[in-house]
Order: sequence, then C-alpha cells, then structure tokens
Amino acid sequence: MFPTLDLRAAATDHARGLIHGQGARAQVAHSVSTYARMFAGCGISWTQACERAQAYAEVIAALSPRWLAEIQGIAEGSGQPLAAILALNCRTEILPPGLYAEAPDPALVHAALTANTALGLSDWGSDAQAEALSAAATRAHEEGECTTLCVAPPATADGHTWLAQNWDWLGRQRAALVLLKTPGPEGHTITTLTEAGMLAKIGLHEAGFGLGLNILRSVDDGARPGVPVHVLLRHLLDCNSLAQARSELDRAARLGFGAGSNIACVDARGDIACFELAPAGWAEWPAVRGRVSHSNHYLSPALQAVQAPMAVALSTQSRLETSCRHGEAAQVDRAGLEAFLRDTSGGYLAVCRHPDPALPPEACVESVAGVMIDATARQMWVAPGVPDTVAFQAV
Repeated sequence: MFPTLDLRAAATDHARGLIHGQGARAQVAHSVSTYARMFAGCGISWTQACERAQAYAEVIAALSPRWLAEIQGIAEGSGQPLAAILALNCRTEILPPGLYAEAPDPALVHAALTANTALGLSDWGSDAQAEALSAAATRAHEEGECTTLCVAPPATADGHTWLAQNWDWLGRQRAALVLLKTPGPEGHTITTLTEAGMLAKIGLHEAGFGLGLNILRSVDDGARPGVPVHVLLRHLLDCNSLAQARSELDRAARLGFGAGSNIACVDARGDIACFELAPAGWAEWPAVRGRVSHSNHYLSPALQAVQAPMAVALSTQSRLETSCRHGEAAQVDRAGLEAFLRDTSGGYLAVCRHPDPALPPEACVESVAGVMIDATARQMWVAPGVPDTVAFQAV
C-alpha cells in the first residue's frame, strides 16, 4: 500500500503542509521529476511551468488562504521552491488543451529538455529520442484516461452509496502516491489518495462525502488563472454533502476555473452526481435511476461546445459504455464494482489498463490505482496497482 501521512495533529494549515512535505520528501521530488519531463514533452520547460503556476497563487488564496498556507508548508517541508509545489497543484491547468489531439513541436520539446537539464533536473527519458518519445507519449494520452461509476439506492444490493474509479496516468507516477489523513470540519477525518505535493485527489470525508476525478480538456484551459482542480478537490472534501458541494462550486465559479475536469461526488444521503468544470463554468451531469458514469469527454449539453479536439482513437466513449454496462446490473454490489475496475475488455484501451510494452516508460499510461468508496459505511478501499493484479485494501 502507498505510504500514509497523518496530518491531523498539525496545529495550523502551514504545519499540516510541513508534515506532508517532510514525510514525503522523496515522493515530492519524484513528482517534480515526472512533471518536469511531462511538461517538456509538451514543449514547456520546468521554469516556464513554475512561472505559469505562480499566477495561480492569488486565486488559490481567494478561494481560501488555508490552501495557500498548506502549499507553502509542503514547499518548506519538502525543500522545494514554492513555485514548484504550485506547479504540481496546477499541473492540469498547465497542460495544453490539445494534450489529447496535438503532437508537440519537436523544437519546443528539445528546447524544454535542454532548459531542464541546465537546471540540473534529471531526465528519465532520452534526449536523443526526445521527438520520438514525445510523439509516443502523445499517442498514449490520446488513447485513454480515468473511468468512474457511482451508484446509489435503490440500484445497490446493500442500499449503500458507492463510487468506483480507476486512476489512469503515467505508471511511473505510482511511486509518488501517498494517502493523507487530514482534519476536516468538526473534527472529521478526510482520507485522500493523491500525488505527493498535491493537496488532494480522490477522497472520502468521514461525514460520508466522497469524490473522484476525471480529466477533461476544454478549449479555454489555462487561458487565465482560475481555481486549480486539485486545490478545488481539497476544498470540496471539507463538504458534508452534495448540496454543500454545489454551493461551493457556485462560489468557486465566481473566481473562475482554471481548466476542465469532472468531479464525481457521492454522499451518505444517497445523492450522487458528476460535476463538469471548464473555464466557461460548471454543469451537473445527474444520475439516472441511481447510476451515473463518466470518462473523459463532456456530457452536459451546456459545456459540449467547449470540448477540446480529441483524437479519433481516444477510448473515452468505449470506456463510458463499459461503465454504464456495469452500472446497469439489477443490484450493483461491491463484487460488481471490483469487476468493473478489473474489466480488461478493450486491451490497452480498457477500463483496467495495463501498460503497453511497445511504448517508452514516459508514454506508458496505465491504471495506476483503483479506488472504491462506500459513502454510507464511510469506508474506502485502494488497489495499489493495476486493479486486476492486486487486492483492494481498506485504508
């Protein structure tokens, strides 16, 4: 299982970040290495990424000064510059809108790699193969990402409310994952599986509110600083219900969102929905008969017009159909959700995705982890690898 960091004893937001940074110093450095190379593959040097990220500090503080203080603590504890930790938390916003459709400019890739090397950042790819590797990475990202299924009574066998998701990303980044136990309102514990250096990702509030994440790409991503999605995830994890989350999304929308994403949410009351975000605003994709599925394209008519171009080969539609098929079981249960997260139909484009050995390491997108959340029982399970190869463990 991934390392667990207990932040609940921290007296301040900064102290909480300090514990995170100190306890995951090596994993934070791994995150920096991963994203420095990934950004370079998009033609963005690490220096440029950090410069872009600093523009988000003001909007993060406007959402809540707590989150900026925690990010500052992570930076201090990990020995990284503040701009580097901001870049990790803003990585979705820094990635280009055309991530899933456009091949990077080889000249920009080479310049970014050269600039990173001058900074002393080790490149776990190959300079000599930069153009080929970046093209391969683009093809890998074109082929797929995360898949989510939420179910609620009366669609569940036990009458509970569930969220199940595979997080598909660069397999290399598995080594940077941590579980955070962090304090929420009224003394409730929040558990989140995230990348070291980031405030949150997939998680569960002890009051029975859980959430997951699917990346979406909008044509306006990164056009101006807005609330970064990984900061927003931590902000929403303070909520006790979807009703409260909707209110917080309205408030965040007034500040603006930095990039597209889908946040799937469930609560112990049986309320489930997917909230699609874009710089243009947010929209709810509601459950039907106690079921809602999502992958990596906009479903809400209000936001389909801002969908960034996607490659023809992208598996987002087929994975959505697979999720819907599993959700249509007469009574969905935990075993059925595990079967969904372990579904390998579709090969390297499946819900449960294995790395393609034909691709170089930085291009190997795979199911880095699987997560199941029972909001009713306030329980969370994590598969710390490709889900059909490992057991789900209670965290």
